[in-house]
Amino acid sequence: MGSPDFAIPSLQRLLGSTHTVQAVVTVPDKPAGRGKKVTASPVKFAAQRAGLPVLQPLSLDDPAFIAALQGFDAEVFIVVAFRILPPEVFTLPARGAVNLHASLLPSYRGAAPINWALLNGESRTGVTTFLIEKHVDTGQLLLQKEFAIPDDMIAGELYQALSLIGADLLLETLDGLESGRLQARPQSGVATAAPKIYKEMGCIDWTQPTARIYNLYRGLSPVPGVYSYCQNRLCKFQRMRPASGPAQGDPGSVVEIQPGAGFSIATGDGALQILQLQLEGKRSLTAGEFLRGYPLTKGDRFQSSVA
Repeated sequence: MGSPDFAIPSLQRLLGSTHTVQAVVTVPDKPAGRGKKVTASPVKFAAQRAGLPVLQPLSLDDPAFIAALQGFDAEVFIVVAFRILPPEVFTLPARGAVNLHASLLPSYRGAAPINWALLNGESRTGVTTFLIEKHVDTGQLLLQKEFAIPDDMIAGELYQALSLIGADLLLETLDGLESGRLQARPQSGVATAAPKIYKEMGCIDWTQPTARIYNLYRGLSPVPGVYSYCQNRLCKFQRMRPASGPAQGDPGSVVEIQPGAGFSIATGDGALQILQLQLEGKRSLTAGEFLRGYPLTKGDRFQSSVA
């Protein structure tokens, strides 16, 4: 059971194993993109390529859907980046429903663990397999694998890394359950939350410290992204890094320009060097390309709202 491309390595890993994948459950096709073309989930495409039956229930407690699940007589359900399952579903298989979660539980329970680990400047995270229970992300632990986060890694890169590590951990989990070697254990430690991410969170407050703004960029890149306004035009910052040395200027002001390389914007305690950006409605540009088309001077300001 899964929907986004995060779940695809797990499906492929299981298909290449000794375990039998009987069917895939994913979300219904829905409009996507500017043209609102009806599109299937990435997991559905992967399942179809593998020749697997695909179930796409509108409601997870639909009696017809539950009856279809019962017909597979599955030993275990595998859940990777899917919806919250009702008890009528997760209690069906004899060995339970195993969820792969992109954090070291009980840290970062919720919808966006990858984003929040970076937003909070964590140096480590990981993946967890656990047995689904009634309350979200609270079930008994099976296995965990830690991952050291590089200082410059953004959410999209961490997403890819954890999807691969998680696929291996999931297979190890199933092997352990099948052999009887693996025993579930209760979660322990301080639980933290990872609620849903919203586009508005990406608006930069340049009075904040450099590290906080940089972590905001890392945690929200490439989607939904971080942004600011210059001359009342929304500008997305797609690549940035902390600038070296002290910055002389008010937060949000351009303090250094390097033609062909980039420019720096002052923060509350330093500056960030801008390497790639995109004006709303325009194509993405390196900072050098941007400066050729949209010249900046020292003192020009980027703001958190339209003037």
